[in-house]
Amino acid sequence: MMAQKDKREQIKALKVAFITEQLNLTEKESQSFWPVYNAFEQEKNNIRFKEMRAIRKDIKENLDTMTDAEANALIERLNKAENSMHKLRTELPQKLSNIIPAKKIIKLKVAEEDFKKKMLNELKKRKKERG
Repeated sequence: MMAQKDKREQIKALKVAFITEQLNLTEKESQSFWPVYNAFEQEKNNIRFKEMRAIRKDIKENLDTMTDAEANALIERLNKAENSMHKLRTELPQKLSNIIPAKKIIKLKVAEEDFKKKMLNELKKRKKERG
């Protein structure tokens, strides 16, 4: 558990450094940007790792025995979680618009995708090296 938490912290630090470099934030922008972005990331992770994980667990454990009513309730939970994620993603640019220019908001979206690709490529490379 501790090693996994350390890895998450390490990846988070790499992501912060990557985004900082890609956006070329001024000191003033950085002071306002990071609290907003970190709150976004925390809420996104809560939805992804708590709500969505619990839904997937319910599906996995109960799919064969669930009633239609239970399945409908699960669909509602899933839709609610997905809507929360969508709302969160659409609110971020609005919150950032008073902090950084629109072009940097676009660069943020690109940087997030680039970082994700970079991490997936690194993971693939390490799996290939292992065996």
